[in-house]
Amino acid sequence: MIRTKPRAARENLSAQAYLAIRNRILHGQLTTGTVLSRRKIARDLGMSMLPICTAIQRLEEEGLLESKPRVGTRVRVPTEQDIRERHIIREALESQAARLVAENARMQQRDELVRMADQLDALYCRTGADQDPDFLFAVHGYHMQFHLRIAEFSGVAALRELIEKNSVLVLNWMYDLLTPQRPLPDRFHSELINAVVGRDVEAAEQAMRRHIRYGEEATIRAVVRADVNPDSRWRVRASSVEDDVTAEFSAASIAIPG
Repeated sequence: MIRTKPRAARENLSAQAYLAIRNRILHGQLTTGTVLSRRKIARDLGMSMLPICTAIQRLEEEGLLESKPRVGTRVRVPTEQDIRERHIIREALESQAARLVAENARMQQRDELVRMADQLDALYCRTGADQDPDFLFAVHGYHMQFHLRIAEFSGVAALRELIEKNSVLVLNWMYDLLTPQRPLPDRFHSELINAVVGRDVEAAEQAMRRHIRYGEEATIRAVVRADVNPDSRWRVRASSVEDDVTAEFSAASIAIPG
């Protein structure tokens, strides 16, 4: 009789593989266009191919990886259209969340968002001098938590779920890694949240739209410069490249803050 692992165990392994791969992408250690070897990832994580393939499929659905039959799998190289479409989706969802927070959030929730915005601005001020990858990863993680908190305080659980399921914040994080680090305007997040908690729904919506649109064109220019011919790298499948890419997967995964 062939024994298989219980479903819960298989799902746990695929979740571990998913986080290991995703965290390395969001850490900037697997850059756009990097070719992955499923076989070597499985070996380095001490897993069978099944949880690896499940994890990769999930990452493809979320837009972080892409595969071509008989060619391979790589970290997705976003196009200008990819970035513009994700910004449109994010703007629509988060602008509605901002309106609802302005209208419905409790005072305790408003105060929490103000505190988070102040902390986030302080963290971003440090990123100019501190380029430690772990610190930058933590700042991006807190930034994502901040925006999800706004969605949560909208009072519409389905809205927060849509933002998570569309991976708009994760992909925004990924796109930020393509763009040279630039200082944000002073009190960038504090000014946003002051409008969001100010009870003027129109002002809240417009503040969120401006916030999300900031830096979009710079990101698109960075993508165009970085990958003039994105299809050219699909064929770079030398084993030495795959060895370098996947050799570190056996290290412990880094959890997203929050």
